[in-house]
Amino acid sequence: MKRILLLSALMMSLVINAATDYDVRDFGALGDGKTLDHTAINRAIDTCVAHGGGRVVLPAGTYLCGSIRMKSNVELHISAGATILAAPASMKAYDEAEPWEGPAYQDGGHTYFHNSLIWAVGQNNVSITGRGMIDGKGLTKKDTEKGGNLQGGNIGTGDKAIALKECRNVLIRDVTIYRGGHFAIIMTGCDIGTVDNVTIDTNRDGFDIDCCKYLTVSNCKINTPSDDALVLKSSYALKRPVLCEHIAVTNCVITGYKMGTLLDGTYIPEKVNWVCGRFKLGTESNGGYRNIALSNCTFMYSSGLAFEEVDQGLMENIVVSNITMSHVHHYPIYITTGCRNRGPKERNTVSSGADIQISNVIADDVDSLAGIIVTGMPGHPLRNIALNNIRIKYRGGGTADLAKREYREQGTNYPEPRFAGPTPAYGLYARHVDGLDLNHITFYTERPDYRPAVMLDDVKNESITDLKAPEVKGVKKVVKLSGNNRNNK
Repeated sequence: MKRILLLSALMMSLVINAATDYDVRDFGALGDGKTLDHTAINRAIDTCVAHGGGRVVLPAGTYLCGSIRMKSNVELHISAGATILAAPASMKAYDEAEPWEGPAYQDGGHTYFHNSLIWAVGQNNVSITGRGMIDGKGLTKKDTEKGGNLQGGNIGTGDKAIALKECRNVLIRDVTIYRGGHFAIIMTGCDIGTVDNVTIDTNRDGFDIDCCKYLTVSNCKINTPSDDALVLKSSYALKRPVLCEHIAVTNCVITGYKMGTLLDGTYIPEKVNWVCGRFKLGTESNGGYRNIALSNCTFMYSSGLAFEEVDQGLMENIVVSNITMSHVHHYPIYITTGCRNRGPKERNTVSSGADIQISNVIADDVDSLAGIIVTGMPGHPLRNIALNNIRIKYRGGGTADLAKREYREQGTNYPEPRFAGPTPAYGLYARHVDGLDLNHITFYTERPDYRPAVMLDDVKNESITDLKAPEVKGVKKVVKLSGNNRNNK
């Protein structure tokens, strides 16, 4: 009797699963890589929704597609051996970009969603899963392909691989994205979500999290040789300043290999671009960032960590721990505020940053352009910045003249250290900071560097404990500036 009941339960389970799975081939998809299949996939999604939701399955095959419209209570499952191949713009298979009224203070990539390969706006319980691939071969690659980087402008058809706006309860798991267009994944104004075990190997940004809250990102591998890898933003895409908050990122790998070589296993380093890889807060930062945790991540041929608040928002309660980096471009850690103020002129707030803790970081083969940079603004210092258990091996080679260099104020400049030039200290340069704790900091240099290891300019309430750095004849380890006065330690 017990065996009969078990068999009955199993059969019932199979019936239920069959009832909630929708095979796209049953709706006309061919998966031959030549015939446009997105219309059939969208029919399967609509039928799934009409029956209360379920799973839309893409079996093994190559599905040439334009826009796929995700809807509530649907899981798009890309099976192992299945590829969604982005159609070229010439096939006119993508939805038109939605209209935008009024001024746009954000880039075009943050403004439009409908003209993407897979998109959803205002949907709930949206899932994209499976061990298959999304290949964005036909997607827009650069802003310049459509006449320049127009602020708020439509940058082309087939803009992004996955674009989700104002969705709730989102799951993206196990999929691989190759050449993902302007953004491989962008989530804007989304609440509650999980992105897990996703691999991205792309030519522009990997994953942008914009104006979102309660998201976790884990176990992802992101290779972006020409742009940022994993980015938190707080743009004006929702026509108001919205915080990006309560975001946890853990166990991720960020790299800057030539596109495609992460996936094929050859791992060929890309030459240094203006930026390569990196975990970043910014640059779009109208609302700001709060309660952000990054842990247990590794970086290879990357530009390190960049925390930038320059558009009148706040940046606070940021915790980073257990990070390893190798072959670091330009700088290992960068924390800054500025007054680019890209937003409505009537806003009267000032960018601010406070309560940022970074600990247990090891980095080797770090560019000698810049050390750790921690810079606020005159009259508006960064507050309560703590760096603990940091070990960095720099290439060195800086000259004594660089130690006398006037490092530019952030001001309205675009916040990228490459454009600011070398820092006057090779290990750490801090300016306009109130409350700076440096504990168990060790710097090495492959070649002698004739800049000080640490320079503090307009820094108050600092504490330095157990700082180790190479001794160079005639060079002080720590230089403190206050106005036109210099104090050496």
